[in-house]
Amino acid sequence: MTQIHLLVLAGGFGTRLRPAVSDVPKPLAPVGGRPYLAYLIESWLDQGVSSMSFLLHHQAAMIEEFLYSLKQNGLMRNCTLQIVKEPKPLGTGGAIALAVAELGLSQSFLVANADTWLGTGIGEMASVDAPAMAVVPVENTARYGSVTINTDKIIAFEEKQHSKGPGRINAGLYHLHPASFAGWDGQAFSMEQVLFPALVNVGTLNAVELKTDFVDIGIPSDYFRFCRWIDAGKTGAL
Repeated sequence: MTQIHLLVLAGGFGTRLRPAVSDVPKPLAPVGGRPYLAYLIESWLDQGVSSMSFLLHHQAAMIEEFLYSLKQNGLMRNCTLQIVKEPKPLGTGGAIALAVAELGLSQSFLVANADTWLGTGIGEMASVDAPAMAVVPVENTARYGSVTINTDKIIAFEEKQHSKGPGRINAGLYHLHPASFAGWDGQAFSMEQVLFPALVNVGTLNAVELKTDFVDIGIPSDYFRFCRWIDAGKTGAL
């Protein structure tokens, strides 16, 4: 069986969610009496992830304590757990570049956001060549920005301030190769603003369209929507 290594971006400040969740970092937002991150981890394990590395910064100690409690309680007994802490906010790209260096990664890996729920996608992403981005269709792209696809390649991004109506968006799940982070200068950078447009410019960013449940709990309305879905036993569409 192929080993699936997942890097989890969990170092953000969660500013937009603070009106609803102010006492814990966003990945630990309470949902049905459990931290949101517990649901993500269970889903990733069910989808075949065998190694997880969490990239932390804001309130890192709280998240680290929770992760090790899961390890001790047996949920992650068959999964390797690693922690990488950013000494300063490095953005999505810098966080991954740091992890590539600290973990000595030489094979491709998956990346997921710790605030984004996708019902499926791990297997699909692991089976496509890196670099690749998962995309999902939504009714209104205004909050996210949109992605334009030609067959199986991403050919353009549209910023959220210029995007509206139905379309495809970046789903926050990627298959990447360490080579994309070679020569990193140690500074913060955004994959969304730097790496992905560069890959599009050379025509190498693969697209994997997922037909699955999707929610980003970064704002209170979507966080509460996920809470209601869990309370309802995951019945109906998110």
